[in-house]
Amino acid sequence: MFRAPHPLAHPMVLLAAGALLATGTLMILGQGQAADILASVVIAFVVLVTAKDMVQHMMRGHWGLDILAVVAMVATVLVGEYLAGLIIVLMLTGGEALEKMAENKASRELDTLISRAPAFAHRNNRNDGQIVRIPVDEVQVGDVLLVRGSEVLPVDGVVLSERATVDESSVTGEPVPVTRAKGDEVLSGSVNGTESFSMRATATAADSHYASIVQLVQEAVASQAPMVRLADRYAVPFTAVSLLIAGIAWYLSGDPVRFAEVLVVATPCPLLIAAPVAFMGGMSSAARVNVIVKEGGTLEKLARVRAAGLDKTGTLTQGHPTVTDIRGFSCSTAETLAHAAAAEQYSVHVFAEPIVKVARERGLNLPPVRSAEEFATNGVVAVLADGSEVRVGKARFVREVTGHIPELNLEPGVAAVYVAVAGELAGVLLLSDPVREDASETLKLLREQGVTDIFMVTGDVESTARSVGDAVGIERIYAEMTPQQKVKVVQANTSRPALMVGDGINDAPVLAASDVGVAMGARGATAASESASAVITSESLARLVDVINISKRTVRIALQSIWLGIIISVGLMLVAAFGHLPAVAGALLQEVVDLVAILSALRALSAHNKVPSMRRGVSSPERQAAQRGVTGY
Repeated sequence: MFRAPHPLAHPMVLLAAGALLATGTLMILGQGQAADILASVVIAFVVLVTAKDMVQHMMRGHWGLDILAVVAMVATVLVGEYLAGLIIVLMLTGGEALEKMAENKASRELDTLISRAPAFAHRNNRNDGQIVRIPVDEVQVGDVLLVRGSEVLPVDGVVLSERATVDESSVTGEPVPVTRAKGDEVLSGSVNGTESFSMRATATAADSHYASIVQLVQEAVASQAPMVRLADRYAVPFTAVSLLIAGIAWYLSGDPVRFAEVLVVATPCPLLIAAPVAFMGGMSSAARVNVIVKEGGTLEKLARVRAAGLDKTGTLTQGHPTVTDIRGFSCSTAETLAHAAAAEQYSVHVFAEPIVKVARERGLNLPPVRSAEEFATNGVVAVLADGSEVRVGKARFVREVTGHIPELNLEPGVAAVYVAVAGELAGVLLLSDPVREDASETLKLLREQGVTDIFMVTGDVESTARSVGDAVGIERIYAEMTPQQKVKVVQANTSRPALMVGDGINDAPVLAASDVGVAMGARGATAASESASAVITSESLARLVDVINISKRTVRIALQSIWLGIIISVGLMLVAAFGHLPAVAGALLQEVVDLVAILSALRALSAHNKVPSMRRGVSSPERQAAQRGVTGY
C-alpha cells in the first residue's frame, strides 16, 4: 500500500523550519540585519509560490484560505515583524504538507493496474512447431498461442483445443469459471484453469479486452472533478471578517502594526490543519475495521453519500458455488452424491470441486472408477469398476441415456446438475452462489444512514440477478451490463454523491467513474482495488456501513475542530485589535490554537469505537483484532 511521506519531508516545511531556526540564531548572535534579510527572502519566496497557486485557484473559481495567509505574511514584512512572519510560513507549509498526506493523491495512479496486464505469451512457431516465449506486444493476429495452466490469457482469441476452462469472473462478472469449446471466443485478462490449451489470437494486446478496461479506468479518473478542501468553504467569510477587524483596528489606532498584529492571529492555520488531521485519523480508524481509504476527500464524500450501486457476484454474493440441495429419484440422496462425486473427480468444471467437497465432508465412500471422459460444456461420463456407467451434467446430456427428465421448479440463479446411473436418472444436485449472510442487514443499515437509492448493476443474467435482488431487498436491477454500460448507469444516476461497490476487473471502470468506488478486496488485489477510492479487506459487506459511520463522525470532528479554531482566533483578533497582543506573542499563541485544533481533530482516531459491534457482523477473533488495530487481509 502507498505510504504518504512524513510532513517534514515536504521541502517547504524544511525551508520554513530551517529559516526560523537560522533567523533566531542570528538574532541571538546580534546579527539583526542579517536575520531580517534572511527572513524577508524566505517569506517573499513563500509568498510568491503561494500567490501563484492562489491566482490559479481563483481563475478556476476557487477562493481559498491562502489569500489571508499571503496578506498576513506581507503585512509582517512591511511592519518589520519578521519572526512572526516566519512562524506563519511554518504553520502554512506544515498545514499544506499534512493536507497532502491526508489526500494521498498518488493512490489513484494506475501503475499497479497496468503492471498486472499480461506481459508475455507462448507462441507456437509455424515453421518448426517450437513453443517460444515472446513479449505480449509482439503477438500478431493469427498467431497460435499456448496458454498454460493458471496463466492469464495474453490477448483475445478463439479456442483451438477441444475445450478450455477459464475463470472470467474478473472480466465479465460471471460467478464461476466457464468451459469453452473449440471455436469459442476467450478474453484477455481471464485466467486459465489447470489444463493447458491452444488458441488463435484475434487481436493484438493493444486492442484486446484488458487494454480497453485500462483505458476506461484512465478516462474515468481523468473525468473526475477535483475535490474542494473542506476548510476552503469557510475561506471567504473568515477572510472577510479578519480583514475587517484588522482594518478597523488600523483605522482607529492609526498604527499599521496593529493591522499586522491582528492578521498574525487571524492566519488560517487551524483551518488548514484541523481537517487534514481529522481525515488522517478517520482513515486510520477505518483501517481498524478492515477498510483501506485511499484519500481524505473520500471520507467527506462517504459522509454525504445518498445512492449506492452494488455488483452481484463477489459483492452481494460470496463469489463461489455451493451445493444447496440434493434430490434423489431412482437412488437415495447419498448414493446420488457419491456417484456424482466419483465422476466429477475427473472434471475441470467449476461445479466439480464443490460436489466432491460435499461428498468428502459427509464421509461418503465413492465407488471406484475404471475410466472417465469429460465432454466439454456438457458433463462427464465415468465407467465404474463394476462396469456400470455414470453420467453427470446438463439435462440434455443426461437425457440422452435416461429419456424423459421431469421438469424442476428451480428458483432463478440455481443450477441443476443431473446424475444418471446405468441409464436411469439417479437424482439431481442443485448449486448456487450464496448471498452474503450480512448483505440484507447491510442494506437495511445503509438506508438508516440516509442511502435511500440502492440498486444492483451486474453482468449476470436477469433471472439470477433478480433472485439475489429479491433476497436482499433491491428492486432496481440492471442485469447483463458490460463495463461500459455500468459506467453509464452510475453516471446517469441523479442521487449524488453515489458510491459503487464491486469486485473484479470488469468493475474497475465503474468504480473509478463513481463518486466513491469501494472494492471488495479480501480475495486479493485486483484492478477493482486499484481504481477504487476504498478497499474492504475482509469478507464482510457490513464494513461498508462501518466506514460510512466513521466518515460521518470524522467530518463532524473536523467541523468541530475548525469552528473551535475560528472562535479562538476571532477572540485573539479582538484582543490584538485593542493593542494587547504583540505580533510575536500572537504568532506563538496561534501555535497554541493550532495545538488545540489538532488535539480536537485527533479524536477521529477513535471514530471506529463509536461503531456498534453488533453492526460489524464479524467473528470474535476479527473483532478483537480490530480493537487491537490489526487490519485483516
